[in-house]
Amino acid sequence: MSALRPLILASASPRRREFLTAADVPFHVVAADVDESPLPGEPVLEMVKRLALLKGRHVAEQHPESWVLSADTMVSVDGHKLGKPEDTAEARKMLQLLSGRTHQVVGGFALINRGTNREIVHTVVTDVTMDVLSDYRINAYIATGEPMDKAGAYAIQGKGIQFVTSVKGSYSNVVGLPLAEVLQLLREHGIITA
Repeated sequence: MSALRPLILASASPRRREFLTAADVPFHVVAADVDESPLPGEPVLEMVKRLALLKGRHVAEQHPESWVLSADTMVSVDGHKLGKPEDTAEARKMLQLLSGRTHQVVGGFALINRGTNREIVHTVVTDVTMDVLSDYRINAYIATGEPMDKAGAYAIQGKGIQFVTSVKGSYSNVVGLPLAEVLQLLREHGIITA
């Protein structure tokens, strides 16, 4: 795959880099350093769109000649937003909340170009159902350290896959970037050729 225009990924996420690399999309990384705190009462869909745009705009201001791809992911269950846990106690609470239930992984992604004054933002929602998790399983998983930098305190692409009984929708969205939808957008805007 070749790029017709320079693409910047506004994310330090190794998983997002891996997806684009696996799809042979040429890009380079400029991580966005922004405040990702949710606003009071902000719905999850609006939050991931706002944060994807915020990250993308931050990088696009520095690189107006390039297209900038940015993303945000949040786990939601019964209206509760589950970001990355701050400590093991919060990770435990999140996993207990997800145990035996279906939750949504909401991904927002934005494509921005300051030179053409274009901003496109989309969301993708994936339903994930978890097995019933005993305290023993939760504690053993937390001891691996894996949950600590993952939205919802689990990594479907890692040891957390053992807890997932079904995925309805985009698997790559659960990992951190809805790749098929992103590639379609890049093609539509002439950023990649294939």
